[in-house]
Amino acid sequence: MTRFSFAAMVGFAASSLVVLPALAQTPPPAVAPTLPGSGMVQPIPALRPPVPIPSLSAAQEAWANDWLKTGAAQGLMARQKRSGPLRGQALVDAMLDRARALSTGRVDTADFLDIWALRPEKFDPRPGLAKAVAEDSLDQWASRLTPPWAGYETLRKGLERYEAIRDQGGWQTLSASSSPDAVRKRIALEDPSVSPDEKLTDIIQRAQRRYGLNPTGNLDARTLAALNVGVDDRIAAIMANMERWRWMPRSLPVNRVQVNIAAAVLTLFEGDQPVTSMRAVTGSPDNQTPMLSSSIHSIVVNPPWNVPMSIARRELFPKGRATLIRQGYKIVKTPEGGERIVQPAGPNSALGRLKFDFNNPFAVYLHDTPSRGKFSSYDRLASHGCIRLEKPVALAEQMVAASPDLNGQIQNLIDEGKTQRVSLPQDVAVYLLYWTAFANGDGVVSFRNDPYGWDKLLAQKIEASSSRADPTAAPAPASIASKD
Repeated sequence: MTRFSFAAMVGFAASSLVVLPALAQTPPPAVAPTLPGSGMVQPIPALRPPVPIPSLSAAQEAWANDWLKTGAAQGLMARQKRSGPLRGQALVDAMLDRARALSTGRVDTADFLDIWALRPEKFDPRPGLAKAVAEDSLDQWASRLTPPWAGYETLRKGLERYEAIRDQGGWQTLSASSSPDAVRKRIALEDPSVSPDEKLTDIIQRAQRRYGLNPTGNLDARTLAALNVGVDDRIAAIMANMERWRWMPRSLPVNRVQVNIAAAVLTLFEGDQPVTSMRAVTGSPDNQTPMLSSSIHSIVVNPPWNVPMSIARRELFPKGRATLIRQGYKIVKTPEGGERIVQPAGPNSALGRLKFDFNNPFAVYLHDTPSRGKFSSYDRLASHGCIRLEKPVALAEQMVAASPDLNGQIQNLIDEGKTQRVSLPQDVAVYLLYWTAFANGDGVVSFRNDPYGWDKLLAQKIEASSSRADPTAAPAPASIASKD
């Protein structure tokens, strides 16, 4: 693995927006607070009135109506909505709504699952729109609304490709008995690099890599299943991932750790460029890993495992006390008079030799593991929600490289056998993300399975939110709008 210094690391934690339900009763009148020790009443600051939007010219109204027709191209709806031209305040309201959707997401955070803990930053589009109207620079204003990340733009190109495939009738279902020409033609719809004289096994291998499958070159059951996913479902996955890009902050620490939960891969970034990656094991569908951002502040060397009560009740206590003690667990009394299970530090600890701590409400973290076999598998969603690492020692060494006292000492600390917490020279930003679709510069999209079912759910929420914003909208296709 490439070694680099985290001396310039900037810790980052995305802000969380908590939406409280409105109270049914009439709120009490505001009471001005008293300044301490003065007996004087402190005036309540007046609410700042909303920034006024100048009247749009006829040319600006025409531009705005054309711009509002681009929602499907930005993944804000499955198909373009049927609606007539807007005028006046209705047009301004629609522009503000579209600006918010492009900048921070179509789905309101109040409609997020709790486990989608990555929250977009607050954004008020009114000042920017008012300035753009006054300066007649609506084009430039609109171009700055979408996420500045290449990952978003390449997905937008990919969405255009898949919408064209859909509009041309989609693709035929393949079977194990399909002809080589049919297989070649099917894969070429998604992969324009397919050539007539290329070996079919090479074409299939390239498709398998795009789907995250073992690249055997054989048209096995899993490859057939991936090829037979409907084009509308692929579009839904792209829409969902574009929405997640809109939740991301407009700037990221240039040095950071990112985990793709769906692909079970950890990537380390230096100077905003990926420098190394490793396989990981992420949460199973029954024990989902949350989406979130935080900062790794310390590493626990030789950590004991304080077994969460949910796991203890479900998996360990049913084995019986004698079995647990024989397997090396300790049963400890709690202050409340109950019992909990602790697995002491050591080579057989479920946390291995290292645990990377970062603040979050889900009690998840990155950690080592004594069970190495899963890293060679293409199905690596098997943890209780935490992230197991293929190369934890190398990752830890990179994080402490800026410290003269710790650089190169991680393995020595492990060998001491003591449980100890090592504070990092600088906090390391960490992002747990859920990417099931990502594209290259040509818009060729790679897909991963949607193990948690979040893509279809999010696509439904996007459609529902879009329909609420535009009551004249056409209904979504059944494959997008229908529930599982």
